[in-house]
Amino acid sequence: MSRLSIITNNQAEATVESLYKDLERRIIASPPGLCPLDLASSFLKLCAAQTCGKCVPCRVGLPQMARLIEDILDGKGTLETIDVIERTAESIYYSADCAIGLEAANMVLKGVRGFRDDYIEHVTKGRCTFGLSQPVPCVSLCPAHVDIPGYIALVGAERYADAVRLIRKDNPFPVVCAMVCEHPCERRCRRNMIDDSVNIRGMKLYAVEHAGEVPVFREEKGEKPAPRTGKRVAVIGGGPSGITAAYYLALMGHSVEIFEQRKHLGGMLRYGIPAYRLPREALDAEIKTLLTAGDIKVHLETPAGGDSYPLAKLRNDFDAVYIAIGAHTDKSLRIEGEQAEGVVSAVEILRSIGDDEYPDLAGKNVIVVGGGNVAMDCARSALRLKAHVTLAYRRRKADMTALPEEVEATEMEGCEILELATPLTVEVNEAGRAQALWIQQQMIGNIKGGRPAPVPASVEPRRLPCDMIIVAVGQGIESRNFEKQGVAVQAGTIESMDSQEVAGMPGIFAGGDCVSGPATVIRAIAAGKVAAANIDEYLGFHHPIEMPVSVPDPVPYDGTPCGRVNMRERPVEERVNDFKKCECGMSHEEAMQESHRCLRCDHYGLGVFKGGRELKW
Repeated sequence: MSRLSIITNNQAEATVESLYKDLERRIIASPPGLCPLDLASSFLKLCAAQTCGKCVPCRVGLPQMARLIEDILDGKGTLETIDVIERTAESIYYSADCAIGLEAANMVLKGVRGFRDDYIEHVTKGRCTFGLSQPVPCVSLCPAHVDIPGYIALVGAERYADAVRLIRKDNPFPVVCAMVCEHPCERRCRRNMIDDSVNIRGMKLYAVEHAGEVPVFREEKGEKPAPRTGKRVAVIGGGPSGITAAYYLALMGHSVEIFEQRKHLGGMLRYGIPAYRLPREALDAEIKTLLTAGDIKVHLETPAGGDSYPLAKLRNDFDAVYIAIGAHTDKSLRIEGEQAEGVVSAVEILRSIGDDEYPDLAGKNVIVVGGGNVAMDCARSALRLKAHVTLAYRRRKADMTALPEEVEATEMEGCEILELATPLTVEVNEAGRAQALWIQQQMIGNIKGGRPAPVPASVEPRRLPCDMIIVAVGQGIESRNFEKQGVAVQAGTIESMDSQEVAGMPGIFAGGDCVSGPATVIRAIAAGKVAAANIDEYLGFHHPIEMPVSVPDPVPYDGTPCGRVNMRERPVEERVNDFKKCECGMSHEEAMQESHRCLRCDHYGLGVFKGGRELKW
């Protein structure tokens, strides 16, 4: 007899592991709008199945809570039942022997407190306040509600220009978003249940790369903007949100004037995203095309809304005003020495590069402070300007808000990333120039707001010699001029309603970063779309933006799992020497394979009955 033996997985254990993976995929693919009580009940039953049975709170309490929630779902519960659920969850939370019971109870507590109105609605009216208003997960999670299954089907049919036209129905920037969108649409892709989400952004990129020039109107089909309405709209800010609003308003027949304070249109597309991610010629070409949508005039280097052209005068000269100024001010570290020469903001450095004014960083030591996409853009830009780059971030690399692929690319190109490094002071030389950044090493602490909070470690501060420090810790909104003129401002951002209209100021609308705070390109575009629709209504019209093309019929899915095609970049040694586009598109074979991985949720399942395709808005 041997004292010990190697334990190997038997077939049953291997099957259970496989089922766990299947369950994980199903959770990932959960669409928005699910009933929170239904979800809590299902998770609670799973937790109850995991209990070892040793302690009473877990063995008895979890099934009891599940039954109480089921009573409410079955219409048998009362308002007192909700209180009993909360008290039971609290009791289990404080008395369970291990994490299985503790975390299951915590999950129920979060739900009964966060969704209490929904619990009450089930008890009093027997219904859920949540609903699958848009049953196609990718469309639901796209802020602009682009018809994603539709344009993927068009790519599969090799109708690339039609795919671009379909995207423009809801998003006038298909080229821009093909290159820089953070693709929230992929997060709940139902394909996750089988293997992995469809590469939606990659499909868009393939479409725009092969569509050629796609004009706004097809003359052979007699397409043109709606008849002139005689109404005039001012748009303050020529970024993605402002141009989007101008584009749709022009299609509707209104006259639009864009006031942009900088030398070029594009906003943060030009002054926040480097050319290696979004080539300037591609951006300029797309903007030029969009300006042909109707009567659009552009005033460059012309600030509006401030002292030179006050909001009251704008409102008097135009029938409506849309404020879309973006987030173009920087946030500081608030440390000693930060005002020294050689300490610059991310906004400042990227703005110079956006105007093709490249700083001389050859051979210099540059430190970038921050962990978001803007910090990665600064680091990768400095590397292309031949600097030696170090990035300091006060949290772990895993906690960075930047896209994982951006972090990986930054490291591959030669940037050293210092995790858990909090800036303390900037060391300044006799000439008043920054010569080093002192950092304090951190250690990871308790989780707050979903991320572990860093706390100072008991080690001596570290000195990082440098020639330049780029601060990339966030952006702000220059909203003071608007606040002086009566626009409601809260925590630096303009307050507007869901319709984007500014409360108490008829005819004044606001959207994009100046309302939401610094966000993604697609969110700014969505705000411009919403503003255009509601400005049109405010002006007394109801111009629909309609489906421009027909979508191919779906092909039944045969159930075969297939790997996802991921994007590739040019070799590091090549791309780090220039500002040319890094990302490589798919081959034809890859695009066709990827397009046929789409499950066509717009047709199958609930999609064919309820909201699968929005033909107009």
